[in-house]
Amino acid sequence: MQTSWEKPVRVAFGHLGTEVINSPSEALMLLMDHWPDLRGPSFVRARSACRAALDGRRSPEDARRHFEEAVSEAQLHVN
Repeated sequence: MQTSWEKPVRVAFGHLGTEVINSPSEALMLLMDHWPDLRGPSFVRARSACRAALDGRRSPEDARRHFEEAVSEAQLHVN
């Protein structure tokens, strides 16, 4: 099963630079290791959607959509 996204998501961490996220697995690592707010509802949905995509229970693009919502919620503007 294809787990990479058709289009990467760019996440801006201000002076720390920009991360380019290409898949649910990369998004999940970023959410778990470097996310500024671990309590937001979009963060929780994105984490769940990425895990589900890795398990084959959701599409990678569905996980991408939820990840973009978490980026917006955390104000890590998508470029």
